[in-house]
Amino acid sequence: MSLEAFQLDGKNALVTGSHKGLGAAIAVALAKAGANVGCHGRDPNPGSACEEILAAGRQTFYFSGDLADAKVPTDLIEKTIAEFGSVDILVNNAGMIRRAPAAEYPAEFWDELVAVNLTAVFRLSQLAGRHMLQKGTGGKILNIASLLSFQGGILVPAYAAAKGGVAQLTKALANEWASKGINVNAIAPGYMATDNTTALRNDPVRSRQILDRIPAARWGEPCDIAGAAIFLCSSASDYVHGHVLAVDGGWLAR
Repeated sequence: MSLEAFQLDGKNALVTGSHKGLGAAIAVALAKAGANVGCHGRDPNPGSACEEILAAGRQTFYFSGDLADAKVPTDLIEKTIAEFGSVDILVNNAGMIRRAPAAEYPAEFWDELVAVNLTAVFRLSQLAGRHMLQKGTGGKILNIASLLSFQGGILVPAYAAAKGGVAQLTKALANEWASKGINVNAIAPGYMATDNTTALRNDPVRSRQILDRIPAARWGEPCDIAGAAIFLCSSASDYVHGHVLAVDGGWLAR
């Protein structure tokens, strides 16, 4: 295998939740590897990712929408096909977190988390997968799972349940689509320095507890996800199906 297997020239990608954080880092990495990349976020204003994609000489667009709205996944896939002509790569990165004790966990938190972190992932995958099947040339679907796909966490029952679902959904879709040339895999990021972990990083006790358990002895950065994302979105991973790859500084090995 040559390094050309990691190139994405001629591919068209959509990365949800790519206004900033992990999603922006993934979107820019895919563009630098050669793909045109559509970006998405809830913020009405595009972030810096689109500028970096254009600077890399690739096409891009920005679509603003709340994935809790059942119509947005359809709009996103249709927009990507209209702009680029196809969806060859889908990265389901968009997600959110709400913290509260389980005994008092509000129903609206649960409903919103499951809608954004799990239902939208299925709907986007279903729509992109249907397009890939009809096109007949395969494709790549990359879900962003979590360490809480394996562990229960504290004060985040809906997030843990949804991310556990993402891991199982990844395997279920892979079972159906692997023989059709569609790779469905996931990355499970460890504790990353993003908006989702601001509360943890600002809590000196919890932050120290977390860092003491990470063999790499640091919080992950968005750029730490880029290599794994390129691998799982490129032909270098053509025989990888239904896998959840931990990028966690060694947390799960501890």
